[in-house]
Amino acid sequence: MYKYALFDLDGTLTDPSLGITNSIMHALSKMGRDIPSRESLYRFIGPPLVPAFQEFIGMTPEEAEQAVVFYREYFSVNGLFENTPYAGITELLKKLKEHGVILAVATSKPEQFAVRIIEHFGMADEFTLVCGATMDSSRSKKGDVIAYTLTKLGITDTDKADVLMIGDRHHDIEGAKENGLASAGVLWGFGDENELKTAGADAIAHDMDELFKIITE
Repeated sequence: MYKYALFDLDGTLTDPSLGITNSIMHALSKMGRDIPSRESLYRFIGPPLVPAFQEFIGMTPEEAEQAVVFYREYFSVNGLFENTPYAGITELLKKLKEHGVILAVATSKPEQFAVRIIEHFGMADEFTLVCGATMDSSRSKKGDVIAYTLTKLGITDTDKADVLMIGDRHHDIEGAKENGLASAGVLWGFGDENELKTAGADAIAHDMDELFKIITE
């Protein structure tokens, strides 16, 4: 049994695809760029935005920083709540908390947005902490967010065997490894089983019941 469970947000707790892709489309429009299909923009869900705009759209670092400003214009007002919790996730969190597991969010989304989303969907009571990236991107990589979360929880190296990181993309698994943590990949998000296994996930959850067992048994 794990004493602590750290949850990714996008693709793990909620499906943010509509809000994120609408925000990307808004940014690309403001930058005068062609807007690709919505499905092709799903790859933006998970990684930090500045490098994503560079890798997926071919922007310079300066252009990518400006694109993030435009992205947040839309996201902070509308995109934030164009979002849906996965079926059964709230019940899972309640069961885990009742089981004595300490829950925290560790997301590459800016922390102030993550807090608003968790509160909006009625999950705040289940989490001890909601930790995320900074608005200035000084903390944006998943490994850095996880390290910050561990510090906030007061977890030392000797406690790390009691911690499980849970997410749907390779960034979550790789970030866990950087911090010496076990990880579980979930298949209801935006990564597939091959991506998660290749990244080195210690376990794969196909559904909420399976994830509950991974954490508590």
